[in-house]
Amino acid sequence: MRANTIRLFVENPIEAGCDIACTRAQANYLLNVMRLGDGAEILVFDGRNGEWRASLARQKRSECSLHLLEQVRPQNTGPDIHYLFAPVKRTRLDFMVQKATELGVAALCPVMTRRTDAQRVKIERMRANVIEAAEQCGVLRIPQVFEPVSLDMLLEGWDPARRIIYCDEEAPVSSPLEALKPLDPGPFAVLIGPEGGFDAEEQSRLRKLSFVTPISLGPRVMRADTAAIAALSLLNAVLGDWR
Repeated sequence: MRANTIRLFVENPIEAGCDIACTRAQANYLLNVMRLGDGAEILVFDGRNGEWRASLARQKRSECSLHLLEQVRPQNTGPDIHYLFAPVKRTRLDFMVQKATELGVAALCPVMTRRTDAQRVKIERMRANVIEAAEQCGVLRIPQVFEPVSLDMLLEGWDPARRIIYCDEEAPVSSPLEALKPLDPGPFAVLIGPEGGFDAEEQSRLRKLSFVTPISLGPRVMRADTAAIAALSLLNAVLGDWR
């Protein structure tokens, strides 16, 4: 098996020459699912120190470690974009988290609005989906996962230096590209509302804030997970690292 066919995220900081003990789940995956033996090479990353080539050493039937050999890719930072979203049902939430990770967000934060249907969010499940997406798609940075917060509390404590891009069907500029072009590069956040949209009071508050820029996503009504992909793609293309 080629070294680049398996990527594994490890919690401990990595550097040349160090050995990392695999967790039980990682050992089961490498030894029993992928059936790797002593000396097999994989790629590992810790979200901070780039990507490394590592060789597997089997200790017991169900235990193994990884010996770090050399760095093959330096760490990159990616765009400084936070993804703020009203939670949806579990399967679609998994999809949203995975796609946001693939699109390079730096952080994810569930936001509870007045029309949010899913009131419970499993943060550990979100983090597991973040790691899985990063492992499968070559991403080096692991986005931070924040605890859920109400929209009111989020806005009250918001740093205005991080502009919020708010998806609004009634945005004054019909073209999202034209709405984004005048903005200065810098930290951003993309805010996606619930399936039923923000209520009138929430919309009114968002539209009055100087650090919020509303954008339209066109003439079609999108589900929340589709809107997230569209908005994050637009922001990456105009102001992110797709330029």
